[in-house]
Amino acid sequence: MADTQAAQPDHVRLLGRIFLTGDITLKTGLHIGGAASTLSIGGVDNQVIRDTLTGRPYIPGSSLRGKMRSLSEKFGARAQNFAIGQGVRIHVCKTRADYDSCEVCQIFGVPGELESSGPTRLIVRDVFLTEASAAELAGLRTDLPFTEIKWEAAIDRVTSAATPRQMERVPAGAVFGPFELVYSLYQAGDAARFANVVRALKLLEDDYLGGQGSRGSGQIAFANLQLRAKRQADYNQATTLGLAAESIGSLDDLLARLPDLLQPLAGG
Repeated sequence: MADTQAAQPDHVRLLGRIFLTGDITLKTGLHIGGAASTLSIGGVDNQVIRDTLTGRPYIPGSSLRGKMRSLSEKFGARAQNFAIGQGVRIHVCKTRADYDSCEVCQIFGVPGELESSGPTRLIVRDVFLTEASAAELAGLRTDLPFTEIKWEAAIDRVTSAATPRQMERVPAGAVFGPFELVYSLYQAGDAARFANVVRALKLLEDDYLGGQGSRGSGQIAFANLQLRAKRQADYNQATTLGLAAESIGSLDDLLARLPDLLQPLAGG
């Protein structure tokens, strides 16, 4: 029987990495759900995820990365053609030809068993409360440690009967950071493709992170951005590529400066 899978490279060569760091400021309260604990009288219905060691809320890298991918798929009108759970579908290129022309799959990856499989370029780390923000929240009279309780009500459209519900949120003004995105370079053109990662962050600033976004939660802003990189040779010595951009004002500024900032990596 003939092999129906497209030919894949017999090796992967890491050419370098780009690192983007900064802070995430909450412009409205943030709810990213955690595992439900045992319900008690007066308990919260919808809890936020917390770091086991410190008890502080944090932003999982999977939440940030997943929203970046979802918005990138919508921006590119990518077909939702791959089921990853009950009622959940995402875009995945299933052939090598489709993958080679798809920025989403090349950046965020595809399942390893598919013929289009290739190395995932983007890593997104978990993001924790800054020490300053944690200290500020600890000094406030919040409903729960580091968080507030937002009351909502579901209203019957006919009888106007209300069913109250609670949602735990990290208050507006809290700062998480530093966040870190690690973007790997495997072939010529990958450095230029990094602009799509920055665009995904821009899309996220105009959207929301976590749950209840259509009702006001999850508006965020990225700040204090820094960009640096390492070439392959830099991993063999105690130096890094002189590619640091300090005090980048905004994602728009970063996007405008990217061609110059990444010029040393443009050759792949």
